[in-house]
Amino acid sequence: MEKQIQKLVIIGGVAAGATAAARARRIDPNASITIVEAGSYVSFANCGLPYFISRDIEKRGSLILQTPEGFKARYGVDVLLKTRASSIDRAKQTVSVEGPEGSYSLPYDSLILAQGGSPFVPPMDGLDGKHVFKLWTLHDMDAIHSYIQEHNPKSAVVVGGGFIGLEAAEAFIKRGLSTSIIELSQHIMPPADPEFGAMIAQSFQKAGARVVTGHSVKAIGTDSVTLDNGDTVQADIVLVSAGVKPNTALAQASGLSVGASGGLLVDKYLRTEDEHIWAAGDMIEIQHRVSGKAVRVPLAGPANRQGRIAASNALGFSMEYRGAQGTSIFKALDDTFAQTGLSEKAAKALGLDVGVSVVHRNHHVGYFPGAQELSLKIVYEKSTGRLVGAEAFGPQGADKRIDVAATALAGNLTIDDLAELDLAYAPPYGAANDPMNMAAFAAQNDQSGYAPLVSAQEAWKLHTEKLATVIDVRTNGEKRKLPLADFIHIPLDELLWRKDELPAGPILLLSRAGYESHIALRSLSKDKQRVVKNISGGAISLSLLDTVSL
Repeated sequence: MEKQIQKLVIIGGVAAGATAAARARRIDPNASITIVEAGSYVSFANCGLPYFISRDIEKRGSLILQTPEGFKARYGVDVLLKTRASSIDRAKQTVSVEGPEGSYSLPYDSLILAQGGSPFVPPMDGLDGKHVFKLWTLHDMDAIHSYIQEHNPKSAVVVGGGFIGLEAAEAFIKRGLSTSIIELSQHIMPPADPEFGAMIAQSFQKAGARVVTGHSVKAIGTDSVTLDNGDTVQADIVLVSAGVKPNTALAQASGLSVGASGGLLVDKYLRTEDEHIWAAGDMIEIQHRVSGKAVRVPLAGPANRQGRIAASNALGFSMEYRGAQGTSIFKALDDTFAQTGLSEKAAKALGLDVGVSVVHRNHHVGYFPGAQELSLKIVYEKSTGRLVGAEAFGPQGADKRIDVAATALAGNLTIDDLAELDLAYAPPYGAANDPMNMAAFAAQNDQSGYAPLVSAQEAWKLHTEKLATVIDVRTNGEKRKLPLADFIHIPLDELLWRKDELPAGPILLLSRAGYESHIALRSLSKDKQRVVKNISGGAISLSLLDTVSL
């Protein structure tokens, strides 16, 4: 008896859906595979859209990874473009679709939902203006590019300071527009810790951009926007990028449930509540690998891996999806920001007792030409030393360190493991002790009590609440270069003979980046009655918080 041909229908044809289709064909050469895509394109590089607008990518065609004809020729997959899935009959195992060929039903043995997400657009007047855009599809990209070419705008406003918004802001700056970024949170790049948000803001400000945080746009006019405080900002073109919402309407209409995060519920095999329906990509709720919490992670990397696993399981495999860490990276003009796992603020919001170690060090040895300072922060569980997250920022080397941290998170490594990592070293590439090793050394010193640390966020709170006294041990020259608040100033070289000037209460030591204050701490360690901690990341980190409302 001939084996029955498996009918696989995939709703959504970009990251997760296209990956699922290609994987399904490799698994089963005989399966009937159909992609239903509401848009005009299948399998395009949506992460590359801002870089076409900036003209870093000049050929539009390079963003189209596959066509319906290509899918058919190479994989034998039928792609239905401009076709909307209107309903799912779970009992009959059919999908009703509406497209250029009319309305009809597609039968399935297995169904994969990969409808992704859509831009969240907050309520504001003027959204229907011809100069107002979002950036989600090739059509959006084309419209923005054409508008700039045809109308020659001089000013731009980006509503939202997340990944897409900031990448679009960079594109506008590169196209010569006077650009303003408006972010409702207290700092741009809200998933980051505030000092890293401040670093990113400085990169944009250095390029001439205006960064406004803690405010929203209430109305869009023909050549300006009005903020919630009544201020106006010039805007010949406006891009709204205020977040991503999951496309779960079809799934919910068919009786499938969503979780607390708003994403579609799936099990560890990416199967929904229906044994014949799987889901992948931005629309689903998954488990965060570090916190264990149910979250949505609308990123291309997890979406592609989920598509592969969903297709495998829809065709008979039992592959588990173990969650995501939220590893991400983006180019902030001449700098790079990257992070993985939990930030300090996210870890504390979850009630975790974490320590923080920050280093500001050259990305390779200083004596080799081209060395540039890299800021690296690791967050670790105090009781176990387990790494729970990391952030990095700088002109060079952020990607390398965050990939190391992401691997360490996947392996459940501790700060002791990080301290002993045998990383590649030669003068053009790194140092004998990499910044990751150095951050781990400082964390070990904190955990053992040899040199206790306090994060810049904690130090700022203790200082403002007058629960501790900050002693600035920088040189006079260092202090002039980076002036800070009314801290007591005792340069390191004067500390030993001026110890009588130190207050009796808890002391927080401050140096440029944390090293000289470490020396100061050790010199004061004989006094067992005195509580002394080192501000991790030093004045560099603390000064950044001065620009952010905590």
